[in-house]
Amino acid sequence: MSTVSPAGSDRKSDGRLEVSVLSRLRDFSFDAGFRVEPGERLAIVGPSGAGKTTLLRLIAGLRRPDRGRITLGPDPLFDSEKGVDLVPERRRCGYLFQDYALFPGMKSWRNVAYGMRSRPRAARRRRAVELLARFGADGLAGEIPETLSGGERQRVALARTLASDPRILLFDEPLSALDPATRANSMQQLDLALSESGGPAVIVTHSFDEAAVLGDRIAVLDRGEIVQTGSPADISARPESRFVADLTGAAVIEGEVTGTERGLTVVAADGGGTLRSVDRASGRVAVSVFPWEISLEMPGETPRDSALNRLAGKVRSVTPIGNRARVGLVIPQPVTAEITARSAEAMGICPGMDLTAAWKATATRLIARGPHNSEQS
Repeated sequence: MSTVSPAGSDRKSDGRLEVSVLSRLRDFSFDAGFRVEPGERLAIVGPSGAGKTTLLRLIAGLRRPDRGRITLGPDPLFDSEKGVDLVPERRRCGYLFQDYALFPGMKSWRNVAYGMRSRPRAARRRRAVELLARFGADGLAGEIPETLSGGERQRVALARTLASDPRILLFDEPLSALDPATRANSMQQLDLALSESGGPAVIVTHSFDEAAVLGDRIAVLDRGEIVQTGSPADISARPESRFVADLTGAAVIEGEVTGTERGLTVVAADGGGTLRSVDRASGRVAVSVFPWEISLEMPGETPRDSALNRLAGKVRSVTPIGNRARVGLVIPQPVTAEITARSAEAMGICPGMDLTAAWKATATRLIARGPHNSEQS
C-alpha cells in the first residue's frame, strides 16, 4: 500500500482525515493510504480511470471498501475490523459532484436548503441566501438550474456543499464542466470555499495545473496507487517517472546515456540528436523538459542564448492558450514548446514549418527507465 505523509504535522489533529483502504475495482485494486490535516488541501491528480472518483466515494460512504479504515479525528467513519460503516448522512462530507448534481426542478435556494434539514424550516431560506451571497449568487436564488450557466451552477453547488456545515470537503473535477472564460473566476470561488472551511479537503482533478493552484500538497494517482506526492513545485521539478512527467505537462524524450562531458550527462535521443543535463544517470532514461523552458529558432538562425540542447524538427500543431501559444513539434519524438502568442505570430509559425527547439542543460531532467540504470542527484 502506498501512503502519503502530511506536511505540517504539528497542527492540531482533532479533525485529521486518515484513509487506509483496499477496494477491488473492475480492472485493478484501489490500495492507498494518506492523511489530510485540518485546514489542509490534498489534491489528487491522475488520468481518467485512475480511481479518483472512487476515492471520494469511499470517503463519503457512497461506496464500501473491501477492507481498511477511514477516520476523522477520533471518530471512525469506516473500520472493517470493528464493523463500523457510517451512512453518508452521518459522515458530514460536503461533496461537490463533477456535474454539480443540482435538483433540476428546485430553485437555487431550495437546492442549497436541501442540505439543512436539521435546521428549523423558517431559517433554511435565510441561510441558503446567505451562502449564495458568499459566492456572489444571491441574485440566482429564484432560478432553476436549467436557466443557469456552468459557472452559475457551480456557485449554487458550492453553496449547497457548505450548507450542512461539513467536517470534510470533497471536490470531484470541480472545474471540468466549465468553459475557459469562467474557469479562472470559478477557481477563485473554490479557493474562497476552501479557505473558509476549517476541515480537511480532498480535491480530485485530471489537470496538474488545477491541482497546483488548489492543493497544498499533490498526490499523483495511477490505477489506484499513489505513485508520488509532494508540493506542486517539488513534483514539477523532480518527477519520479515518465508517467508523472507527462502528467505535469513536461515534454519527454526517450534516450540512452552515452557518457559525460564537462560535468554534464550526455544522452543520445532515440531517432537522432544529442542532449545534455546536469542530472547524473546511466543507461536508458527519459529526458524531461517543461514547454515554457523551450525556445524556438528559425533554421540557420544564430543561437540567441547559451542553450546546449538544440534539436531540429517540424511543427505539427499551434494551439493558442490566452496570450501564450503551444507549438507541437516532431524531432522526431514529439515535443511541445510554449511561447508568447506575439512571438508565434511574429515568427509566422504554422504546421509543416521547420524550427529548432532549444533549451538549457539546467532545465533538463533525467528519469531512470529501469531499476538498475540511474544514480540521479
